[in-house]
Amino acid sequence: MNVTESVRKVVEDYRDVTIGIFGSHSAKEIGMSAKAWGFKTVVVVQRGRNSLYTKFNRWLYDEFIVLDRFRDMVNDDVQERLIEMNTIFIPNRSFAVYVGYDEIENKFKVPIYGNRYLLRAEERNYERGQYYLLKKAGIRIPKEFKSPEDIDRLVVVKVQQANNPLERAFFYAVSPEDYYRQAEELIKAGVIDEEGLRKARIEEYVLGARFNANFHCYVLKDVFGDFDFVGFSDRRQVNLQGFLNLPARDQLKINVPVKNEEIGHLGVTMRESKQDMVYETAERFVRICEEEYPPGIIGLFGLQGAVAYSPEDKLEFVVFDVSPRVPGDPCMGPTSPEMRNLTLKHGVRIEDPLDLTMMEIKKALEMGRLSEVVT
Repeated sequence: MNVTESVRKVVEDYRDVTIGIFGSHSAKEIGMSAKAWGFKTVVVVQRGRNSLYTKFNRWLYDEFIVLDRFRDMVNDDVQERLIEMNTIFIPNRSFAVYVGYDEIENKFKVPIYGNRYLLRAEERNYERGQYYLLKKAGIRIPKEFKSPEDIDRLVVVKVQQANNPLERAFFYAVSPEDYYRQAEELIKAGVIDEEGLRKARIEEYVLGARFNANFHCYVLKDVFGDFDFVGFSDRRQVNLQGFLNLPARDQLKINVPVKNEEIGHLGVTMRESKQDMVYETAERFVRICEEEYPPGIIGLFGLQGAVAYSPEDKLEFVVFDVSPRVPGDPCMGPTSPEMRNLTLKHGVRIEDPLDLTMMEIKKALEMGRLSEVVT
């Protein structure tokens, strides 16, 4: 019996549900929505980085599990405690990175609302990862350069930070010489290392307006429909934002490596006449995930991209990053006009994208269909 078969049998005995939360990334968002929908909550935190949850926002969580290392989540005693609480766990990026794909797919026997096997597809170097899925879905992605010697235009080089598994250190280059000069400076500064550079992705810089397009995909399609669009956002990044706040003449005076580490978000909107292409892109991505990673996407996902001109001089949505899980964007609920739209569609008050997650779990519990929404 594989893990999914096991957890689907586990939830057959659930008469209520506790929402399991990983103490990082989007834990506050998940906690707020879970409590708003009447669920009990349990948050798993790592000792030394737990005060945001156990002290400053403790009312969002009914139970706390404090571990020395996040990877200890796969220990039998921790899993048994979660299952005893009738936990359904909501995966986020930190959960995937700190616990690890092998452990999540093979050892973590707590039911997950989401496709545990699709989490691995976020990795850019994985053979069946996000670029494979995007290409197979016929979605335009930026042109990739296999070697620095091939650089013939403005490119962005996406390198893993040397000491941070969650973040990348982007830099921009216009020629092979420019690439090697900047790479050497970043290595000397300790921002990246040789191994990270070998695995880096070099791709054309898309000249367009950036949009993070966020969606929620349902399992109970007979109840809620296929998927919902929840809104657009953009990222604020350190220390890039500081550079952009300066006049160009002053930017040129600063000899400091640019870091694209995500520090926040802001809400944005798109003209209605251009939104069709984003919905259609999401629909193609949903369908290919169903084929490649059945049962496909469960819950929230994000497509990060830009609206840019095609070679035929037509506007199109170019996708350069995929989040096959909770995007972790707390500005989405307060800033997205889609919250009102979704309230009208579903006939219940929707204030945050994660309300849709809680709505489907609650309905699945009421209908005796929890086994369908977990893996």
